[in-house]
Parts: sequence; C-alpha cells; structure tokens
Amino acid sequence: MANENREAQRPKYDCLLFDLDDTFFVHGKLPYEKLKPDPVLRNLLLSLPYKKLIFTSADKIHALKALGILGIEDCFEGIICFETLNAINKSTVNYAKSPKIFDIIGHFAQPNPSAVLPKTPVVCKPSEYAIESALKIANLNPQTTLFFEDSVRNIQSGKRLGLHTVQVGTSQNLKGADYAIETIHNLREALPELWEVDIKSEATYPGKLAVETQVTA
Repeated sequence: MANENREAQRPKYDCLLFDLDDTFFVHGKLPYEKLKPDPVLRNLLLSLPYKKLIFTSADKIHALKALGILGIEDCFEGIICFETLNAINKSTVNYAKSPKIFDIIGHFAQPNPSAVLPKTPVVCKPSEYAIESALKIANLNPQTTLFFEDSVRNIQSGKRLGLHTVQVGTSQNLKGADYAIETIHNLREALPELWEVDIKSEATYPGKLAVETQVTA
C-alpha cells in the first residue's frame, strides 16, 4: 500500500528544464579552454526519456559554445537564452514606459531583501516574469516540468510559479527545492524514478526557440 501511495503522489513530468552554467559547470571553470567533453553527462542526458531544454540568462553564443565543448549540444530540444527573452531590435522597446532601472546588487545587500523582484527592461532570472516567459515560449506546464538550478533565488522563483525544483550543488534541501543533488552526475542515484517511465513524452512548441537541436536518444 505504501508503494502504491508513493506512485500516486509521484509527479508526472513532460519536460526537464536545465540552467546551463549553474547546472553543468561553474563559472570558475571558465575560460572555455578549461572545459572538456563530458561523455558521462552526455550518456546520462540521452538516457532521460523526456523533452529537455536549456534555460540560461547568458547569450546564444555562450550557450552554444559551452554545450559544444561539453559534447552535449544535441541532447536538448531547444535553448531559451537572453535573446529569446529580450527584444533584439532595441527600437521596439518603449523605454519611456519601462520601469526605473533596478539596482539588484543594492537590493540583495539589504538586511532582509524581498525575493520578489520588480520588472525591468531586461528580462532574466531570477525574475518570475522571465521564468513565466520561458514557460510560455516553450508551451510548458509548470506542474509537469522539473527545473534544475543551483541558484537559490532562481529555485525559489520557479517554485512560486509551480515548478518542481532540483537544487544542484548541495545535498541539503534548501527553501523552495523539492530535491537536492551534489552534482548533475548524481541524478540517477538521487531520482531513479525519472527512468521509471514507459513512453517518452511528446511536447509541442508554438514557435521556434532561440536554438533547436535534434535529440538522438
């Protein structure tokens, strides 16, 4: 009976949403010549029977270069990056109606900063609007999407929007995280249920993402 209850309560996922830099490597490993192919990570990603997307605040050039060096660029259906969330043609942005410039460094330097950030002309994490936009672009249901991050603020923003969340970089469950893993390489041991499915989910996208790649799994 206990096993049946766990099965009934287990979320059913359609998509896995990965942050790029925070999940697969840390900024301390940059510049790029310090990165190297990761066949273990590649095999792990290809074995996951879900749609997989990259969600990064970095630009497309950085995302493609990093994924290419790691050898995992064909493990994802798409990339949602800076260009995806922000207007390329600056003339289309009405700055006269935009909010005032927000000092994010000063904001988090306060004794008790609010986790909810105001909207700004630049759309990026940890803004809830950025995450909402990414979900809308990819036509994702947050209730059936698993979000991988190592930023506590990003995790908490995602959780407030209904995403299931995985904190990468620690084994301790922090506020807003449903799961916690030391590294992405530990995913199979930490969440074996991700492989306990019979049919791969098929998600549809209303339009092109910033980059689309062909899954070979």
